[in-house]
Amino acid sequence: MRESQILLGRNTSIHISPANRAIVLAGGCFWGLDEYMRRMPGVIFHYAAYANGTGVDSSYEDVCSCKTDHVEAVFVEYNPQIIDLDHLLYYFFQTFDPTQVNRQGNDIGRQYRSGIYYLDEADLAAIDRAMAKARTAVKHDLATEVLPLKNITKAEDYHQNYLVKNPTGYCHVSFHSLPEPGTVLVGTEETLDKDRDLIDRIGALAYEVTQNGATEKPFSSEYDQFNQDGLYVDIVSGEPLFSSRDKYDAGCGWPSFTRSLADLVEEKDYLIGYERTEVKSPEASSHLGHVFNDGPKDRGGLRYCINGAALRFVPREKMEEEGYGDYLPFV
Repeated sequence: MRESQILLGRNTSIHISPANRAIVLAGGCFWGLDEYMRRMPGVIFHYAAYANGTGVDSSYEDVCSCKTDHVEAVFVEYNPQIIDLDHLLYYFFQTFDPTQVNRQGNDIGRQYRSGIYYLDEADLAAIDRAMAKARTAVKHDLATEVLPLKNITKAEDYHQNYLVKNPTGYCHVSFHSLPEPGTVLVGTEETLDKDRDLIDRIGALAYEVTQNGATEKPFSSEYDQFNQDGLYVDIVSGEPLFSSRDKYDAGCGWPSFTRSLADLVEEKDYLIGYERTEVKSPEASSHLGHVFNDGPKDRGGLRYCINGAALRFVPREKMEEEGYGDYLPFV
Protein backbone atom coordinates (compact mmCIF):
# COMPACT_ATOMS: atom_id res chain seq x y z
CA MET A 1 0.00 0.00 0.00
CA ARG A 2 1.13 3.57 -0.66
CA GLU A 3 -0.69 5.57 2.06
CA SER A 4 2.42 7.64 2.78
CA GLN A 5 2.33 9.14 -0.73
CA ILE A 6 -1.28 10.34 -0.49
CA LEU A 7 -2.11 13.85 0.71
CA LEU A 8 -4.77 13.77 3.42
CA GLY A 9 -7.21 16.55 4.18
CA ARG A 10 -8.74 17.53 7.50
CA ASN A 11 -10.11 14.74 9.72
CA THR A 12 -9.16 12.23 7.02
CA SER A 13 -7.65 8.82 7.65
CA ILE A 14 -6.68 5.88 5.50
CA HIS A 15 -5.13 3.72 8.20
CA ILE A 16 -6.11 0.27 6.94
CA SER A 17 -6.08 -2.94 8.94
CA PRO A 18 -3.30 -5.25 7.71
CA ALA A 19 -5.96 -7.85 6.90
CA ASN A 20 -8.00 -5.47 4.73
CA ARG A 21 -7.69 -3.62 1.40
CA ALA A 22 -8.93 -0.23 0.22
CA ILE A 23 -10.03 1.51 -2.95
CA VAL A 24 -11.64 4.90 -3.73
CA LEU A 25 -14.61 4.89 -6.11
CA ALA A 26 -16.59 7.63 -7.85
CA GLY A 27 -19.85 7.25 -9.73
CA GLY A 28 -21.78 10.50 -9.51
CA CYS A 29 -23.29 12.00 -6.35
CA PHE A 30 -21.58 10.25 -3.45
CA TRP A 31 -24.71 9.94 -1.29
CA GLY A 32 -26.00 6.89 -3.16
CA LEU A 33 -22.66 5.16 -3.62
CA ASP A 34 -21.81 5.67 0.06
CA GLU A 35 -25.08 3.97 1.04
CA TYR A 36 -24.56 1.19 -1.51
CA MET A 37 -21.13 0.44 -0.05
CA ARG A 38 -22.53 0.55 3.49
CA ARG A 39 -24.81 -2.34 2.51
CA MET A 40 -22.16 -4.31 0.61
CA PRO A 41 -21.01 -7.56 2.24
CA GLY A 42 -17.35 -7.37 3.23
CA VAL A 43 -17.13 -3.56 3.36
CA ILE A 44 -15.68 -2.72 6.78
CA PHE A 45 -15.40 1.05 6.63
CA HIS A 46 -16.45 3.77 4.20
CA TYR A 47 -16.89 7.51 3.96
CA ALA A 48 -17.89 10.14 1.41
CA ALA A 49 -14.93 12.21 0.25
CA TYR A 50 -13.43 14.62 -2.25
CA ALA A 51 -10.52 13.12 -4.21
CA ASN A 52 -7.84 13.81 -6.80
CA GLY A 53 -8.27 17.52 -7.18
CA THR A 54 -5.90 20.41 -6.60
CA GLY A 55 -4.78 20.46 -2.98
CA VAL A 56 -6.65 19.19 0.07
CA ASP A 57 -9.09 20.44 2.71
CA SER A 58 -11.75 20.99 0.08
CA SER A 59 -15.28 21.90 1.03
CA TYR A 60 -18.56 21.06 -0.71
CA GLU A 61 -18.74 24.63 -1.96
CA ASP A 62 -15.20 24.39 -3.40
CA VAL A 63 -15.99 21.14 -5.18
CA CYS A 64 -19.31 22.39 -6.57
CA SER A 65 -17.52 25.43 -7.99
CA CYS A 66 -15.31 23.03 -10.02
CA LYS A 67 -12.31 25.27 -9.27
CA THR A 68 -10.33 22.48 -7.60
CA ASP A 69 -11.38 19.63 -9.94
CA HIS A 70 -12.06 17.25 -7.04
CA VAL A 71 -14.44 14.36 -7.64
CA GLU A 72 -17.18 13.23 -5.26
CA ALA A 73 -16.01 9.78 -4.22
CA VAL A 74 -16.27 7.10 -1.56
CA PHE A 75 -13.36 5.62 0.37
CA VAL A 76 -13.96 1.89 0.78
CA GLU A 77 -12.07 -0.45 3.12
CA TYR A 78 -13.05 -4.07 2.59
CA ASN A 79 -12.22 -7.54 3.86
CA PRO A 80 -10.80 -9.55 0.93
CA GLN A 81 -11.81 -12.76 2.72
CA ILE A 82 -15.45 -11.77 2.19
CA ILE A 83 -15.35 -9.83 -1.07
CA ASP A 84 -12.46 -9.56 -3.51
CA LEU A 85 -11.78 -6.55 -5.71
CA ASP A 86 -13.14 -8.24 -8.86
CA HIS A 87 -16.55 -8.61 -7.25
CA LEU A 88 -16.46 -5.24 -5.49
CA LEU A 89 -15.80 -3.49 -8.80
CA TYR A 90 -18.40 -5.60 -10.59
CA TYR A 91 -21.07 -4.34 -8.18
CA PHE A 92 -19.66 -0.81 -8.32
CA PHE A 93 -20.32 -0.78 -12.07
CA GLN A 94 -23.99 -1.63 -11.40
CA THR A 95 -24.50 1.72 -9.66
CA PHE A 96 -23.90 4.16 -12.53
CA ASP A 97 -23.62 4.59 -16.29
CA PRO A 98 -19.90 4.35 -17.14
CA THR A 99 -20.47 5.85 -20.58
CA GLN A 100 -21.62 9.22 -19.17
CA VAL A 101 -19.06 12.04 -19.20
CA ASN A 102 -19.04 14.32 -16.14
CA ARG A 103 -22.57 13.48 -15.11
CA GLN A 104 -24.86 10.89 -13.50
CA GLY A 105 -28.61 11.08 -13.07
CA ASN A 106 -29.67 14.71 -12.64
CA ASP A 107 -26.16 15.84 -11.67
CA ILE A 108 -23.84 17.50 -14.20
CA GLY A 109 -20.26 18.66 -13.66
CA ARG A 110 -16.67 17.46 -13.39
CA GLN A 111 -17.21 16.57 -9.73
CA TYR A 112 -19.63 13.85 -10.89
CA ARG A 113 -17.22 12.08 -13.23
CA SER A 114 -16.72 8.36 -12.63
CA GLY A 115 -13.43 6.89 -11.56
CA ILE A 116 -11.45 4.21 -9.79
CA TYR A 117 -8.57 5.52 -7.68
CA TYR A 118 -6.17 2.88 -6.42
CA LEU A 119 -3.84 2.91 -3.45
CA ASP A 120 -1.80 -0.07 -4.62
CA GLU A 121 -0.60 -0.83 -8.16
CA ALA A 122 -1.18 -4.52 -7.42
CA ASP A 123 -4.90 -3.74 -7.85
CA LEU A 124 -4.47 -2.75 -11.49
CA ALA A 125 -4.97 -6.29 -12.80
CA ALA A 126 -8.40 -6.59 -11.15
CA ILE A 127 -9.27 -3.05 -12.24
CA ASP A 128 -8.36 -3.86 -15.84
CA ARG A 129 -10.56 -6.97 -15.73
CA ALA A 130 -13.48 -5.00 -14.31
CA MET A 131 -13.12 -2.29 -16.95
CA ALA A 132 -13.03 -4.89 -19.73
CA LYS A 133 -16.16 -6.61 -18.41
CA ALA A 134 -18.02 -3.31 -18.09
CA ARG A 135 -16.98 -2.32 -21.60
CA THR A 136 -18.31 -5.60 -22.95
CA ALA A 137 -21.58 -5.23 -21.03
CA VAL A 138 -22.38 -1.74 -22.35
CA LYS A 139 -20.79 -2.31 -25.78
CA HIS A 140 -19.30 1.16 -25.63
CA ASP A 141 -16.12 2.94 -24.59
CA LEU A 142 -16.05 3.90 -20.91
CA ALA A 143 -15.70 7.40 -19.49
CA THR A 144 -14.53 6.00 -16.14
CA GLU A 145 -11.00 7.13 -15.31
CA VAL A 146 -8.43 4.89 -13.58
CA LEU A 147 -5.75 6.76 -11.64
CA PRO A 148 -3.62 6.43 -8.52
CA LEU A 149 -5.15 8.20 -5.51
CA LYS A 150 -3.26 11.49 -5.09
CA ASN A 151 -5.24 13.17 -2.34
CA ILE A 152 -8.44 12.74 -0.38
CA THR A 153 -10.47 14.84 2.04
CA LYS A 154 -13.34 13.44 4.07
CA ALA A 155 -16.57 15.28 3.22
CA GLU A 156 -18.51 17.24 5.82
CA ASP A 157 -20.40 15.28 8.48
CA TYR A 158 -23.81 15.93 6.95
CA HIS A 159 -22.73 14.04 3.82
CA GLN A 160 -21.77 10.91 5.77
CA ASN A 161 -24.46 8.18 5.70
CA TYR A 162 -26.70 10.83 4.14
CA LEU A 163 -29.42 8.41 3.01
CA VAL A 164 -29.54 6.78 6.45
CA LYS A 165 -30.31 10.20 7.92
CA ASN A 166 -32.52 11.20 4.97
CA PRO A 167 -34.16 8.01 3.61
CA THR A 168 -36.26 9.93 1.09
CA GLY A 169 -33.33 12.06 -0.10
CA TYR A 170 -32.29 12.29 -3.73
CA CYS A 171 -30.32 9.33 -5.07
CA HIS A 172 -29.55 8.16 -8.61
CA VAL A 173 -28.33 4.75 -7.43
CA SER A 174 -30.50 1.63 -7.55
CA PHE A 175 -29.95 -0.84 -4.72
CA HIS A 176 -31.59 -3.78 -6.48
CA SER A 177 -28.26 -5.20 -7.61
CA LEU A 178 -26.84 -5.61 -4.10
CA PRO A 179 -25.95 -9.21 -3.15
CA GLU A 180 -27.75 -10.84 -0.25
CA PRO A 181 -26.39 -9.87 3.19
CA GLY A 182 -23.80 -12.35 4.36
CA THR A 183 -22.84 -13.45 0.84
CA VAL A 184 -19.16 -14.36 0.41
CA LEU A 185 -17.86 -13.19 -2.95
CA VAL A 186 -14.34 -14.48 -3.22
CA GLY A 187 -12.42 -16.62 -5.69
CA THR A 188 -15.29 -17.65 -7.95
CA GLU A 189 -16.58 -16.42 -11.28
CA GLU A 190 -19.90 -18.25 -10.92
CA THR A 191 -21.98 -15.21 -10.01
CA LEU A 192 -20.37 -13.07 -12.68
CA ASP A 193 -20.74 -15.82 -15.28
CA LYS A 194 -24.49 -16.10 -14.58
CA ASP A 195 -24.87 -12.36 -15.05
CA ARG A 196 -22.89 -12.40 -18.28
CA ASP A 197 -25.03 -15.27 -19.61
CA LEU A 198 -28.18 -13.28 -18.83
CA ILE A 199 -26.79 -10.14 -20.47
CA ASP A 200 -25.97 -12.15 -23.59
CA ARG A 201 -29.50 -13.57 -23.65
CA ILE A 202 -31.62 -10.48 -23.04
CA GLY A 203 -29.26 -7.57 -23.77
CA ALA A 204 -27.56 -4.95 -21.58
CA LEU A 205 -30.54 -2.58 -21.31
CA ALA A 206 -32.99 -5.32 -20.32
CA TYR A 207 -30.45 -6.59 -17.79
CA GLU A 208 -30.04 -3.15 -16.19
CA VAL A 209 -33.81 -2.66 -16.04
CA THR A 210 -34.83 -6.08 -14.73
CA GLN A 211 -31.88 -6.78 -12.43
CA ASN A 212 -30.76 -3.34 -11.29
CA GLY A 213 -33.99 -1.34 -11.37
CA ALA A 214 -32.91 1.00 -14.15
CA THR A 215 -35.45 3.01 -16.16
CA GLU A 216 -35.32 3.19 -19.94
CA LYS A 217 -35.63 6.58 -21.61
CA PRO A 218 -39.23 7.72 -22.16
CA PHE A 219 -40.64 7.18 -25.67
CA SER A 220 -37.69 4.91 -26.51
CA SER A 221 -39.42 1.52 -26.31
CA GLU A 222 -40.74 -0.16 -29.42
CA TYR A 223 -43.75 -1.14 -27.30
CA ASP A 224 -44.72 2.45 -26.40
CA GLN A 225 -46.73 3.11 -29.58
CA PHE A 226 -47.49 -0.53 -30.33
CA ASN A 227 -50.97 -1.92 -30.84
CA GLN A 228 -50.76 -5.55 -32.01
CA ASP A 229 -52.88 -8.22 -30.35
CA GLY A 230 -50.92 -10.55 -28.12
CA LEU A 231 -49.29 -11.22 -24.79
CA TYR A 232 -46.49 -9.41 -22.96
CA VAL A 233 -44.24 -11.73 -20.95
CA ASP A 234 -41.25 -11.24 -18.62
CA ILE A 235 -38.17 -11.10 -20.86
CA VAL A 236 -36.17 -12.99 -18.21
CA SER A 237 -38.51 -15.86 -17.30
CA GLY A 238 -41.25 -15.80 -19.93
CA GLU A 239 -44.02 -15.62 -17.34
CA PRO A 240 -47.21 -13.94 -18.71
CA LEU A 241 -47.67 -10.42 -17.38
CA PHE A 242 -49.95 -8.24 -19.52
CA SER A 243 -52.47 -8.50 -22.34
CA SER A 244 -52.73 -6.18 -25.33
CA ARG A 245 -56.41 -5.85 -24.39
CA ASP A 246 -55.40 -3.91 -21.27
CA LYS A 247 -52.79 -1.71 -22.95
CA TYR A 248 -53.48 1.98 -23.55
CA ASP A 249 -51.61 5.16 -24.43
CA ALA A 250 -51.09 7.08 -21.20
CA GLY A 251 -48.86 9.64 -22.89
CA CYS A 252 -46.12 9.11 -20.30
CA GLY A 253 -43.56 7.60 -22.68
CA TRP A 254 -43.67 4.03 -21.39
CA PRO A 255 -45.99 1.11 -22.23
CA SER A 256 -48.99 1.35 -19.92
CA PHE A 257 -51.61 -1.17 -18.85
CA THR A 258 -54.76 -0.97 -16.74
CA ARG A 259 -54.23 -4.37 -15.12
CA SER A 260 -51.87 -7.31 -14.92
CA LEU A 261 -52.50 -10.96 -15.68
CA ALA A 262 -50.09 -11.95 -12.90
CA ASP A 263 -50.06 -11.30 -9.17
CA LEU A 264 -47.20 -8.81 -9.32
CA VAL A 265 -44.98 -8.19 -6.32
CA GLU A 266 -45.37 -4.63 -5.02
CA GLU A 267 -42.71 -2.78 -3.00
CA LYS A 268 -42.47 0.80 -1.78
CA ASP A 269 -39.82 2.84 -3.59
CA TYR A 270 -38.37 6.18 -2.40
CA LEU A 271 -35.47 6.44 -4.85
CA ILE A 272 -36.48 9.75 -6.44
CA GLY A 273 -37.53 11.52 -3.26
CA TYR A 274 -41.18 10.51 -2.89
CA GLU A 275 -43.09 7.30 -2.41
CA ARG A 276 -43.91 5.13 -5.43
CA THR A 277 -45.02 1.52 -5.75
CA GLU A 278 -42.56 -0.62 -7.67
CA VAL A 279 -43.84 -3.76 -9.38
CA LYS A 280 -41.83 -6.94 -10.00
CA SER A 281 -42.63 -10.20 -11.74
CA PRO A 282 -43.63 -12.93 -9.24
CA GLU A 283 -41.36 -15.73 -10.46
CA ALA A 284 -38.15 -14.04 -11.62
CA SER A 285 -38.49 -10.94 -9.41
CA SER A 286 -37.67 -8.79 -12.44
CA HIS A 287 -38.06 -5.06 -11.95
CA LEU A 288 -40.82 -4.00 -14.35
CA GLY A 289 -41.77 -0.44 -13.45
CA HIS A 290 -44.36 1.16 -11.17
CA VAL A 291 -48.10 1.23 -10.63
CA PHE A 292 -50.02 4.47 -10.10
CA ASN A 293 -53.60 5.41 -9.24
CA ASP A 294 -54.08 7.81 -12.15
CA GLY A 295 -55.29 5.33 -14.76
CA PRO A 296 -58.65 5.35 -16.58
CA LYS A 297 -61.40 5.37 -13.94
CA ASP A 298 -63.74 3.30 -16.09
CA ARG A 299 -61.08 0.54 -16.27
CA GLY A 300 -60.23 0.33 -12.59
CA GLY A 301 -58.15 3.48 -12.11
CA LEU A 302 -54.71 1.88 -12.22
CA ARG A 303 -51.81 2.65 -14.53
CA TYR A 304 -49.04 0.07 -14.75
CA CYS A 305 -46.15 2.10 -16.15
CA ILE A 306 -43.77 -0.55 -17.47
CA ASN A 307 -40.32 -0.53 -19.04
CA GLY A 308 -40.62 -2.06 -22.50
CA ALA A 309 -37.12 -3.52 -22.03
CA ALA A 310 -38.52 -5.79 -19.30
CA LEU A 311 -41.05 -7.29 -21.72
CA ARG A 312 -41.15 -9.64 -24.67
CA PHE A 313 -44.21 -9.55 -26.93
CA VAL A 314 -45.81 -12.78 -28.17
CA PRO A 315 -48.19 -12.14 -31.11
CA ARG A 316 -51.64 -13.67 -30.79
CA GLU A 317 -51.01 -16.02 -33.71
CA LYS A 318 -47.93 -17.47 -32.01
CA MET A 319 -49.28 -17.82 -28.48
CA GLU A 320 -50.45 -21.43 -28.93
CA GLU A 321 -47.15 -22.39 -30.55
CA GLU A 322 -45.12 -20.86 -27.70
CA GLY A 323 -47.19 -22.49 -24.96
CA TYR A 324 -49.44 -19.56 -24.04
CA GLY A 325 -52.67 -20.96 -25.49
CA ASP A 326 -54.46 -20.78 -22.13
CA TYR A 327 -54.15 -17.01 -22.27
CA LEU A 328 -55.88 -16.55 -25.64
CA PRO A 329 -59.24 -15.68 -24.01
CA PHE A 330 -57.58 -12.72 -22.29
CA VAL A 331 -56.20 -11.18 -25.49
